[in-house]
Amino acid sequence: MPSGIAVDKKNRLKSRAAMSDTNLLLLITVVVFFLLYLSAVLFLGGGYTKPQSFLNILNNNASLIVLACGMSIVMITGGIDISVGGVTCLVCMSCAVNLENQGGNIFTAILIGLGIGLAFGLVQGFLVAYLDIQPFIVSLAGMFFAKGMTTIISKEPVRVTNEGFLAVKEARITVPGLGSSNKLGEYIPAYVEVGVVVALLVVLALFFVLRWTKLGRAFYAVGGNNQSANMLGINVRRTKFLAHVLCSLLAGLGGILYFLHVGSGNVANGAGDEMNAIASSIIGGTLLTGGVGNVLGSFFGVLSLNTIKNIVSSLGFDEAWWSNITVAAMLCLFLIIQSVVLLRKNKK
Repeated sequence: MPSGIAVDKKNRLKSRAAMSDTNLLLLITVVVFFLLYLSAVLFLGGGYTKPQSFLNILNNNASLIVLACGMSIVMITGGIDISVGGVTCLVCMSCAVNLENQGGNIFTAILIGLGIGLAFGLVQGFLVAYLDIQPFIVSLAGMFFAKGMTTIISKEPVRVTNEGFLAVKEARITVPGLGSSNKLGEYIPAYVEVGVVVALLVVLALFFVLRWTKLGRAFYAVGGNNQSANMLGINVRRTKFLAHVLCSLLAGLGGILYFLHVGSGNVANGAGDEMNAIASSIIGGTLLTGGVGNVLGSFFGVLSLNTIKNIVSSLGFDEAWWSNITVAAMLCLFLIIQSVVLLRKNKK
């Protein structure tokens, strides 16, 4: 009994240390984002001084915010899922065909999107958690399957003209107290799209789950050490399974938000989103080794990633490779920061 109490106490201390590291990395991410955006406002001015410029980052990346949150959940448990971009593409095309060619409506499109995400999550979660297949290999197969299925559904772009869908797509939610005057002196209120509201609700819900629920603590424990989690009575297989189901379900939701933003199905939809989601999670302080991470950090990771891309573009470097080089530099910086945190943990 005493040895069991000692093990439990030791693991509680590890859990507290993981939360401390999570908060530290979150703080670093938030500070970096504000420094980046403040630098853009001070040195580039122009549109960066307008509230709508910031809100447009949210409007253009609501889908990526949801994908990054799902990716963080899986990475906290020590896994990874590179199928989320393919799932996003498949959801977009499936919803577009349903609305345009099959007489569907916005509700059937939502059910299709969530259904696709849930199906991928159940299959991939089972293979990873209960058959012990490496998550990278499983999700790689899922990515190829999703892209292949997208092409089977339609090789040509499908633009949606469904009135109900377009009404939701064009809906704008005014943000009170924010706005700017145009060249004619007219006041233009700032706004966000419907997808942004959904994405923010997802961030808040997952933050609550990770911070204050038994399942959230289980995610951290499994990512920190499988054996210790087992000794604490945590069902490691079920926890990993639920993490992958949740990630893919969020990928389905992210696909719906992406579809709401672009209004069409295309085989190129969501291209590279899996890498952007991983990059945002890392920048947000989620360790690739598992056990440390925060969806608020992933949210600010998305903002930081896209702010630096906008800054590079504003400086006149419009070629895609300049953005890629800058993102690579940011990833290296944050990986170094994470390495320092891990060294500090090991010394303790």
